Amino acid sequence: MTGSKNGSYLLATFEGGGSVAPFVTVARKLMAEGHTVRIMSDAANRDEVVAAGAHFVPWTTAPSRAARGREHEFVRDWEMPTAFDGFCLMLDLQLVGRAADYAADVIAELQREPADLVVANDMLLGVQLGCEAIGQPFVVMACNVMPYPIVPGIPPMGPGLTPAVTDADHALHAEVRAGTLAIFDSRLDLYKAARARHGLEPLEHLMDQVFAAEKFLLATTRAFDFAPDEIPDFVEYVGPQLDDNRWSKPWTNPFAEKDRRPLVLVGFSTTFQNHAGILQRVVDALGQLPVRAVVTLGGAIRPDEVAGTANTVVVHSAPHNELMSQASLVVTHGGHGTLTKALVHELPMLVIPHGRDQMDNAVRVTHRGAGLSLATDADVETLRAAIARLLEEPVFAANAAALGRRIRQEAATCQVEHVLAELARSRAGRLPSAQAC
Repeated sequence: MTGSKNGSYLLATFEGGGSVAPFVTVARKLMAEGHTVRIMSDAANRDEVVAAGAHFVPWTTAPSRAARGREHEFVRDWEMPTAFDGFCLMLDLQLVGRAADYAADVIAELQREPADLVVANDMLLGVQLGCEAIGQPFVVMACNVMPYPIVPGIPPMGPGLTPAVTDADHALHAEVRAGTLAIFDSRLDLYKAARARHGLEPLEHLMDQVFAAEKFLLATTRAFDFAPDEIPDFVEYVGPQLDDNRWSKPWTNPFAEKDRRPLVLVGFSTTFQNHAGILQRVVDALGQLPVRAVVTLGGAIRPDEVAGTANTVVVHSAPHNELMSQASLVVTHGGHGTLTKALVHELPMLVIPHGRDQMDNAVRVTHRGAGLSLATDADVETLRAAIARLLEEPVFAANAAALGRRIRQEAATCQVEHVLAELARSRAGRLPSAQAC
């Protein structure tokens, strides 16, 4: 960035549902400041990146899903017996098992065209490895709450823990934290081999890779997270990045203009989690209530897998922010993007987590009284009763509004584009030379 305030940024992510739109949002904000932005991701994301005005670079050695949909997904976590097994599968097939390939791709791209700063998805350890190997300044960005147990006071991710209060709570958190560390480190030897190929020293723990970054950015707010009063300088909240997916289709209201029944938005994962069954039961429950409802399938579920009812319309996709401005309630799987948008719109929620980070997101809603949570095997009557309660008891809407206001107020002070620009300027003297690349 020598002699110019404008910089060059390489954003590296992958087709993982909620791992794409936040990076595209950050790209939009950087480009609005005059910066040049490239996004490296799966081939499936080309159109939405180009539509945002950024340059697109596909993974070539690392896995690259050709299109969105279950038939293109190689981390088939929905086939695993538990969420734990699903996470282990992702470690083996992406985070660690293909780390060397992600490293090779990002090094090759930086050789082709240097960048002032790389923004690496928190799940792409190989990108972080590659940047470290060539001395490339980079930051890590998580599109949700902290996935690694590196901040004292934040409950470890996985089972949906609330902040520790009692001695028993602290003991449970320590046990989960140790278990998480053990899961990561069970793949440490394979990762050490990838680092050795690039002349890097072995790590004591797998998650220590993130400490090679300049900062760890959390694309959420303290208000939403269970953030302790003090966090390390290495970690920074930069606010949720909430642009709608650019592949969402335009919305045309199918209901009569005079229809004043409450509108319920149902939006589950945009990646497949074997959730057609629970979606259908949600539709059937809504069919028994005096509401209007819109179900967005998100491309993960085929239209023939979920049948609508007289009061429930099933669509491929729709702009969630637009629908939420008219809605009274959201039913969701608990992905960070959908859930945070709902809170920004001050909407109570029924959260039905399927795994991944969703239990931890859900508990941040229910612990504040802003919604309810049910298991994926909930029957129609249980779903109907929960939806009715959320609509009829004003305390849920009041709590959602209070939490939403805190999130909006904090997010208004977060300017991720300025954080990144300042980091790029301060690290400009440490860029790798063309020879080093």
